[in-house]
Amino acid sequence: MPTAPHPQTTDELLQALQANGERPYGRTRTVAAEELAEAAEQFAEPVPLIHALLELQEAYTYGSEPRKSPVVFARLLTLFDERPDVFDERLRHQLFWRFKWVANALRALPEIPLASLRQWLTEMRDRYTKAELDLQPYYGQAYQLAAHTGEDTALAYELWAARSRSRLSDCEACEICERARYHLTAGDDERALRAWEPVLAGKESCQEEPARSISYALLPLLRTGRSDEARALHLAGYRGCRRNASMAGEIGRHLEFCALTGNEARGLELLAENRTLFDEVESPRDLLDLLTGVEVLLQRVERLGHGELPAAGFTGRAWTVSGLRAEVRDRADDLAGRFDTRNGTTAHSDHRRARLDRAPLLEGLELTLRTRGLDDVTPAVRAAPAAAPVTARAAAAVPDTLPELILRARALGEQGHPDAEACWARLRTLVAARDYSHPDDPAVGTLVRLYADLLDDEAARAGYKDEHAEAAALHEEAAGLYEDAGLPGHAALAHACAVLAAAELPARDAGDGGADGARAPHADGSGAPGAAVDATGARGDGEAAARTAALTAAHASLVRLHEETSPLAPHQEARLLRLRATALGLRLQTSGSEEHVAAVLAEIDRLHAFATRHDIVGQIAGARLLKATTHAMTGDLPAALAETGDLLDRLKEHGPAWHLPRTHALRGRLHLGLGDAQAAHADLTEGLRLAADWPDGTVDTSLHADLAQACVHLGRPDEALRHLTRSAELNLRAGARVDAYCAYDSAAQLSLGLGRVEDSIALLDSLLAEPDVTSGELDDRLVAQLRLTRARALHTGEDLKAATAEFVSLAAESAGWADDPGSHAMIAAETAVLLAESGEFDRAREAVDQALAAHARDPRFENLSNALRELARLKAEQQGPDGLSGARAFLADAGRVAEEARTAGYEVQGRPLDAALAFEHGRVNAYAGAYEDSLTALDRALGLLGEPGPEPARAGEWAESVRLAGVVEGVYLERPAPALTRLDAAITRLTALGHTEPVRELTALAARLRDEE
Repeated sequence: MPTAPHPQTTDELLQALQANGERPYGRTRTVAAEELAEAAEQFAEPVPLIHALLELQEAYTYGSEPRKSPVVFARLLTLFDERPDVFDERLRHQLFWRFKWVANALRALPEIPLASLRQWLTEMRDRYTKAELDLQPYYGQAYQLAAHTGEDTALAYELWAARSRSRLSDCEACEICERARYHLTAGDDERALRAWEPVLAGKESCQEEPARSISYALLPLLRTGRSDEARALHLAGYRGCRRNASMAGEIGRHLEFCALTGNEARGLELLAENRTLFDEVESPRDLLDLLTGVEVLLQRVERLGHGELPAAGFTGRAWTVSGLRAEVRDRADDLAGRFDTRNGTTAHSDHRRARLDRAPLLEGLELTLRTRGLDDVTPAVRAAPAAAPVTARAAAAVPDTLPELILRARALGEQGHPDAEACWARLRTLVAARDYSHPDDPAVGTLVRLYADLLDDEAARAGYKDEHAEAAALHEEAAGLYEDAGLPGHAALAHACAVLAAAELPARDAGDGGADGARAPHADGSGAPGAAVDATGARGDGEAAARTAALTAAHASLVRLHEETSPLAPHQEARLLRLRATALGLRLQTSGSEEHVAAVLAEIDRLHAFATRHDIVGQIAGARLLKATTHAMTGDLPAALAETGDLLDRLKEHGPAWHLPRTHALRGRLHLGLGDAQAAHADLTEGLRLAADWPDGTVDTSLHADLAQACVHLGRPDEALRHLTRSAELNLRAGARVDAYCAYDSAAQLSLGLGRVEDSIALLDSLLAEPDVTSGELDDRLVAQLRLTRARALHTGEDLKAATAEFVSLAAESAGWADDPGSHAMIAAETAVLLAESGEFDRAREAVDQALAAHARDPRFENLSNALRELARLKAEQQGPDGLSGARAFLADAGRVAEEARTAGYEVQGRPLDAALAFEHGRVNAYAGAYEDSLTALDRALGLLGEPGPEPARAGEWAESVRLAGVVEGVYLERPAPALTRLDAAITRLTALGHTEPVRELTALAARLRDEE
């Protein structure tokens, strides 16, 4: 099926060729090029056909189809021989340049005899000589053939390297790579790296560089002790070649780098990302390079004892590491043997063997923010519950005999002791065994009761992961078994837990949870009670009302269940009271209504009094934590802080000790709420230290996220980054994948703010390749947030084309978010700016009009104002006077947005909108040469800003307005005297305020104006 309409004229053909040339290399571009070449045959004049054939050969060359490239070139050469007059200077240059492409294609095909390769080089030399062209490119190809066969390389290198470059020489970056590889083959890493320096530093580049050079330089960098540089280049270089069939060899070398630096898990991840290359790469030489890199990785994984791990391989079947390695080995050995047979040497087999024989260069080089080991990619690790927590603390002692184990699990469970989970985990394993035999012991009870206990524990773990439907069902099932076992108190408690879990369902939204989101206490009230400190009440009014009603009904059911159940053991009654208090606490958290405060406090006091009367220390602590949380939810942070201080004193004297880390965690959040980051850091760090004494899950995983927030406030971003990634890892381990992705997204954003662009992109690429993302299982809004952060990172990393494509896609997707037009407004506005940076102002206008329409439904004043001003600046900067009208139209829209903000009483977080708008009028008019209008606007901006004060940001903005006014007045309007008066007054004012940086800039401008007087 044709990919585009059939061109009817030569102009249409040339336009289609130009459009196709903007596509990425691959099958889509190649198929279109084939169709256009066929269409070009209909025209009598040869020039359109020449252009079409050139495009087709380029598509074959960079689409990894070397067998077809020489065929197309033969047609071009025939046309040149028949009609040399139709080849202008540019077409003639293209023709002679591509002799090298054919030489490269022929080398890549082992079925082409060596004599044919040499014959082609002779043809190239003769043609160059006849055309009076310099022979340096010929000698370059002769050297590459020598390097390929492994014979006479030193002489061939000297004959090439000693010659001066010519117009038809390979680009500087490509020649640097060849020189460096020659030194690398000779074993001189240092000399190779010195040669590569201009390319690795970004001073020289081309279509294939620096990605090609980076892939070869990774191991020499490690061998010479430059691991940090190797790490950074791996991240940047891999992104430059990922999923690119024409760079399959480079991808293979990145896989090898992962294998030799202790990053086997990342290697398997990258292999999965590039799995289509097994079928897409048509170049035998590139495929050999890829397969050898893949085998290095798989060999390493297998030697580490993980040969049964799944691996992404050739289509048509599922592969394990061991199975894929055997297949890859056979195919790569065959390819190497075919090349060596053709060349009459053993160069390819020798090189392959050398790569496979390399020992790891580093035990563990941390390549990305998401460091994972092979254990983390074990099959079904997501679905299987952890058999035992992984902690810094020694595993809890588990009784050896079955009766003791059962009784120990129940006793610890009654106390709420964290070590109960280790006992339940052991029991789950024992009971699941085919040969399990239940003890005949009255103290232990029946097997039915044990099944009920295990179901109840499983339900609690589901609740911890916010899987409320599952938790409710499991609690109800446990209640039924308890009733069958004749245990009404246990049954009532299980029913109560089910009631509260079910009340969570109406407002449950798997996508509603970000790095700042709050985790509600669990059904038994044992969750992180300080989570509500950061609750924002972001649910819609209808959803919140429904959830409030559900929790009110749940509380009534719990009270009724409590009153109707008798007898209850004291620990059971205390838990029921805790559930009652939790239900009302959740209701207050949802509604935020003052009317609900007294009822919560009354239930908490009832729980505290009962627990004190019966000396149930765990529930005493729980009541105090719930009270502190309630104070926090009502905004009384000092009262909450005082409550946690008293609780810490009690816990240190009476216990239970496992509540200490949780209490410190809550105090840390309270300190954050009060703006005391230093105190927050101290409490959170102490909580983290104490948590090491207990199993994972004793403290909510948000503790690390809170520590990250404190570190950011304290100016310790690297430490904050470590805590964010740790928070994400713990959430993944606990099965809370939404929270994990949110923490990783925060880490990516922080990394971006630190200038670690490639770290940010690599982390997000890893997340977006996760199975639950690619399958659509994860909430689409959360996936969109990850993609948005990645698009911003790409923009920061100056990959404007990729960033714009992602923003355009996100804008189209978010246009369908009827429930969230504000987010669409922000995304569409950012999209417009990127399109304008690319010079696509018509599309930018369409995008910002979409943003304005969405903004009308859900205002985003600052985002829209900022975007519109930036669009105006770009329009005027790129188009000068011709763009002034369009730029002023953007500014008129920005003026309307500012007026709307004033009318709505909106308080800006950044620059005052009116002052920023006046400044942009000044800058836009200056770009367009309307200098009087520019000066008038800048004077207005200064009037709106007022005199500067001690704040550096406001002073900097004021100084920039003065500086631009000075340039316009003194330079462009050629009125230096008033400009100097303006500047001198500003310098005096800013000097008195101690703003040294803007003073330097204004002083330099004043000196320039005086020199020009």
